Amino acid sequence: MPSSAPAIEIAVQDVDGLGIALRAGADRVELCSALSLGGLTPSIGTIQMAVEAADAAGRPGFVNVLVRPRAGGFVYSAHEIATTVRDIRAAVAAGAGGVVIGALNEDGTVDMAATRELIAAAEGLTVTFHRAIDIGTAQLQVLDQLIDLGVARVLTSGGAAQSPDGTDMLRRMVERADGRLQIMAGGGVTLDSIPMLLSTGIDAIHLSAKKAALALAPSGPGGGAADFDVTDEIVARAAVEAVRSTLEK
Repeated sequence: MPSSAPAIEIAVQDVDGLGIALRAGADRVELCSALSLGGLTPSIGTIQMAVEAADAAGRPGFVNVLVRPRAGGFVYSAHEIATTVRDIRAAVAAGAGGVVIGALNEDGTVDMAATRELIAAAEGLTVTFHRAIDIGTAQLQVLDQLIDLGVARVLTSGGAAQSPDGTDMLRRMVERADGRLQIMAGGGVTLDSIPMLLSTGIDAIHLSAKKAALALAPSGPGGGAADFDVTDEIVARAAVEAVRSTLEK
């Protein structure tokens, strides 16, 4: 196991979700929008309010902001990278504790130039590289690239569709990182799978703990789906307890 106790990170989309994560005892949140699309950059207003709420609760650095300009993969144009740089700078100015990024080449390797630019925009904040690392079959090669870039943490399912199916690769990634970078398991995490995932030696667990909520009124022809995702406080609390109880055994 890692020298320090593994952390638990909850992906949330709003200030209500952040409040649930705080009450549940999570170590941090990944703040995003559009979880149904894999997560996109949240609005600056959401970032500001989330940081203010975390600071007021005495948890500075609690908010890590996902900065992803669109759905549909992780190979970006120059304009998309420039947009992402501006969004990162806005998150830094708003007081985020870290940012979550990912940019690839068409062969699944890290877009080194773009990633260096994104890291520089973070101005020393903690940088997490998200599940773009799970594209293709070269997770260990990508991990080496990210270590060279100075990334602090990766979010990964071990290259599998669901992290419980990627435990062999998670173990290999932990060994390869050798403390130089944190390995955080995410993707398909269930309460029952947490002990197994922690047994791989990972540094953190990531899950969204989301549930569908119905809109209070019809959304109308231009309003999209009638339901939306919210953070489930029961699941969030249970996940934190699952991590803590596993470590106590």
